[in-house]
Amino acid sequence: MISLNSSSFLSNSGFSGISRSVSQRKVLPPVVLALGSNGRAGELNVSAVMESTLKELRDGNTVLEVDSKSAVSGGVRDVQGEDAATEDQIVTPWTITVASGYSLLRNPHHNKGLAFTEKERDHHYLRGLLPPAVVSQDLQVKKLMANIRQYTVPLQKYMAMMDLQERNEKLFYKLLMDNVEELLPVVYTPTVGEACQKYGGILRRPQGLFISLNEKGKILEVLKNWPEKNIQVIVVTDGERILGLGDLGCQGMGIPVGKLSLYTALGGVRPSACLPVTIDVGTNNQKLLDDEFYIGLRQKRATGQEYAELIHEFMCAVKQNYGEKVLVQFEDFANHNAFDLLARYGTTHLVFNDDIQGTASVVLAGLISALNLVGGTLAEHTFLFLGAGEAGTGIAELIALEMSKQTQAPLEETRKKIWLVDSKGLIVSSRMDSLQHFKKPWAHEHEPIKNLVDAVKAIKPTVLIGSSGVGRTFTKEVVEAMASFNEKPIILALSNPTSQSECTAEEAYTWSEGRAIFASGSPFDPVEYNGKVFVPGQSNNAYIFPGFGLGLIISGAIRVHDDMLLAASEALAKQATQENFDKGMIYPPFSNIRKISAHIAANVAAKAYELGLATRLPQPENLVEYAENCMYSPVYRSFR
Repeated sequence: MISLNSSSFLSNSGFSGISRSVSQRKVLPPVVLALGSNGRAGELNVSAVMESTLKELRDGNTVLEVDSKSAVSGGVRDVQGEDAATEDQIVTPWTITVASGYSLLRNPHHNKGLAFTEKERDHHYLRGLLPPAVVSQDLQVKKLMANIRQYTVPLQKYMAMMDLQERNEKLFYKLLMDNVEELLPVVYTPTVGEACQKYGGILRRPQGLFISLNEKGKILEVLKNWPEKNIQVIVVTDGERILGLGDLGCQGMGIPVGKLSLYTALGGVRPSACLPVTIDVGTNNQKLLDDEFYIGLRQKRATGQEYAELIHEFMCAVKQNYGEKVLVQFEDFANHNAFDLLARYGTTHLVFNDDIQGTASVVLAGLISALNLVGGTLAEHTFLFLGAGEAGTGIAELIALEMSKQTQAPLEETRKKIWLVDSKGLIVSSRMDSLQHFKKPWAHEHEPIKNLVDAVKAIKPTVLIGSSGVGRTFTKEVVEAMASFNEKPIILALSNPTSQSECTAEEAYTWSEGRAIFASGSPFDPVEYNGKVFVPGQSNNAYIFPGFGLGLIISGAIRVHDDMLLAASEALAKQATQENFDKGMIYPPFSNIRKISAHIAANVAAKAYELGLATRLPQPENLVEYAENCMYSPVYRSFR
């Protein structure tokens, strides 16, 4: 039996096995705050906020204009007296949770394997259930890394990591945190793409909630089936646009699972506060529909009102069950839904789209950092994008916002420094009538141009950004053209996975004669050219979203605002050092990711307080220190 006091390890999460609570808690009356027009108690002067494309989609509303029907209430009552998300939650001393012997070894939240001490083995009926050796957690990590390195196929490494997560949660996160640069490509892109393609064949134990059209009208009940009740981050996908791989339907679950693993490992959010969700409305992938092992609904995708009603029921149920401050991250939705969902729920829920906003924030950080190598300001550069979907237009908008902030120029003017190429060629004003709404702000006066290389030669950009999802589109001719009129051309090949990257690091450095400043969405090995070693940067969203989410949580933010994304970009850019620049890197190494995430969280939280969108009062004096103290630790705890 394990009897725990208020500082015990069970303050993070309960057993999924046998448990009983004998505590009686006094329910305090609700506290009602009279909020000012800016959504915060008291008065606060908020500076004029820059307009964005999303505001136009919201019929002129901004996230500062909080819907009067969405009060800061409802959902999970804070019975612990504490909702800092990542802090250990206090339980009353007389709360008793029982688990022993075999059931304890099978509980991934509390299993320690051979790290159970002799005393713990005696007290918790583990004698004979484990070999006699007692080892440290560090030795366990060393052994597991040796085992994982023996695999030559990345998917085998991914499956080994998932198996570990299912049997020993703390060891999984300890292993990932201690070897983040080596294991990040295993648990996330590019390997997670292959894992999603084969998810039906490798699924062992469900790691999240599957909500399909069959659950329409019952989604609130489905949410209550999840064992953890104090959820603070949800990553949800409908599987329609998984990385650059297209419609994978229900098998897109690998993305929410992977993202939330990084929320914990890189951002310090408690695993028990994270919920992966896949919304299954069918798939248009005929290969999956014909696969006898496919795990999702066997029908074409629902669209229109049927789709919108299911999503709306989900969003309402989430708010009702978990409250106003639960973060819902939309992930890998198709363009036509991604913008609409962000616009529709941005003023009523705490929502974030990593493909639009996270990608934009990490790319902007890289560009700010790259100015240390090429000189000038953002407004002095010209940008050309290949790809005008949610990622491309999201990045373009945030760059324009940052230029507007720096120069005080109207947003409409700063947008004119940014050009986009889609599948039909350069986006110009003569195409306005046929453009989707999110492309229209980027239609400038220019003669039509059909292909990328001609657009490069005509526009003469200093920065070339690929978000097309189509591999090898930055050809030798394109890169050589960039290098012909730029001493140091900035080339960002952002599409994932590696096979879809617009060019490789070796191609960028070779074709530019070693002058390119290069970063990609998926990792590439260092490249040697003319006796010099270049270390390509990775413009990975994992730099941003874990710290960004942590900042929202520790401040108790109720909405996401564009200025928070700018704050995250600026915080990340400041973490790059001269040593990084000397190697041609525009991002800091992932080995420092927890420190980076703490600084991003602090900047985001500070902006939430400044905008009056934070509810966790009073504001901590040192937000960086506070963020670090709130982070989850995977170190084993001692059992009595």
